[in-house]
Amino acid sequence: MRYEKIKEELLNNPKRWLITGCAGFIGSNLLETLLKLNQKVIGLDNFSTGHQHNLDDVKNCVSNEQWKNFSFIKGDISDYDTCDIACKNVDIILNQAALGSVPRSIDNPVISNNSNVTGFLNILTAAKENGVKRFVYASSSSVYGDSVELPKVEERTGSLLSPYAVTKYVNELYMGVFYKCYGFESIGLRYFNVFGRRQDPNGAYAAVMPKWISSILNGENVYINGDGETSRDFTYIDNVIQANILAGTTTNKEAFAQAFNTAAGGRETLNNLYNAITNGIKEKLPELEVKEAVYRDFRAGDIRHSNANINKAKELLGYEPTHTLETGLQESIAWYIENLKK
Repeated sequence: MRYEKIKEELLNNPKRWLITGCAGFIGSNLLETLLKLNQKVIGLDNFSTGHQHNLDDVKNCVSNEQWKNFSFIKGDISDYDTCDIACKNVDIILNQAALGSVPRSIDNPVISNNSNVTGFLNILTAAKENGVKRFVYASSSSVYGDSVELPKVEERTGSLLSPYAVTKYVNELYMGVFYKCYGFESIGLRYFNVFGRRQDPNGAYAAVMPKWISSILNGENVYINGDGETSRDFTYIDNVIQANILAGTTTNKEAFAQAFNTAAGGRETLNNLYNAITNGIKEKLPELEVKEAVYRDFRAGDIRHSNANINKAKELLGYEPTHTLETGLQESIAWYIENLKK
């Protein structure tokens, strides 16, 4: 497996990485993995959606020597000078900083654009100006818009359905232009409904997986938008970590200025997901009473069905998902049961 070989190479030849959004769900998991591989890591976050407790958790998961390889900058990618400072002497950037959530972007498109477009262009430009070797960033399956084709193939997208989708598509356009104009090596990862440890279950824009698990554990109502037959390619965090590290280290020139589906390659309805979560929780907490789900209106801007073709990532990056929805869900439920008690 290519990923295992790359991890061995990194242990023998450490790089200097910058993770933007390092205090967030995905960013903190990337940080933990890289520190365990004895890499030097700079982290940048403004704590708008990230949390100090995620960094504290990473510190508890690595050795003291590994933690000394981490330096943190509190700042915002919407400020170019901050980006310029963060990009000094960096080999690889994993840009996770963004304001996620389709509903958030519909509620406030200006703020989403400031972070996801202006901020993205700032960090991309600063990376180029500072001679960074590779720039990997979080794109999104939302760029497929109203396309009904399943599974989703990178080269064919539909009409965009939200301001958030627009911002991510603009990121991909900038990636292509920077490669043509400057030869700058960047790779986009179109995340498909990522879930796993440290994903925040709280707030108005919480993702469905942690929100439902938290609600069930706390005896609260679980709300399903629409008829529950909406489907998604739920992708466990470990698969996303693998894709980022592979993209950050690949020498395959065919991968540069490309966007890759980052998913498990499966599809599950919300109704089936709810049943899987409740069954998984009952196995661990048989005494827990679980309420019936409450159905409400469809949510504006949501794609009806989502399922990724991951052949391109397999062929050009060597990507091989290690976790299915089922195995990821087992690990996630165990993590939330343990950590929501704290």
